[in-house]
This record gives sequence, structure tokens and C-alpha cells, in this order.
Amino acid sequence: MASPTRAQVLSLYGNLLRASNSFYSYNFREYFVRNTRQRFRAHQSEADSARIKALYEDGLRELNVIRQAAAMNRLYAGPRLVVEKSGTPPSPYEGGKAGEGGGDAS
Repeated sequence: MASPTRAQVLSLYGNLLRASNSFYSYNFREYFVRNTRQRFRAHQSEADSARIKALYEDGLRELNVIRQAAAMNRLYAGPRLVVEKSGTPPSPYEGGKAGEGGGDAS
């Protein structure tokens, strides 16, 4: 594989941010978004094509790992944290959990 183009690197960056934002858990989501931005900023002035190629391949592997982890995180999503904004992905538990509401437990 030849050294990736600027468009390929920017596409990888966008895909990593989208995958990171797909976590339901606030802490995981914020960590992976922050980590992705920091890693790309740290290497934005890289000029060595071999190093760029290695970083790109690492990014592709990381993208697959993040996608799998986010899918698992969404499967086992818990209730929202108080600090979360209303624009976060909807929980599968919105509308109540099993055993809550809907009946008189006297």
C-alpha cells in the first residue's frame, strides 16, 4: 500500500470521530473523541511517508476496535448520567425499565 492521501487521512479522522460518538456511555464517548483528536493533532505535521502509512494502518485497526466496542456498549447501555446533554443518543431504556411504573405495588 502506498502512503495514504490527505483525503484518506481526513476520512479516517471523520470515521473515528463518528465511531467514537456512537458510544452510549458518556465516559467512553468523551474519552474516545478526546483521544482521537489528541492523536491526530500530535501527528498532523508528520512528513515521513513510512510513518504516515504506519499511523494510518494503526488508525484503521483502531477504527475496527472502536466500532466493535461501541456496538457492545450500546447493547448493554445503562441509564443516562446527570451530566449528559439532551443531544446524546437515545437509550434503549428510555420509557422505563422492566418492573417500573404501570402498576400498584401495594
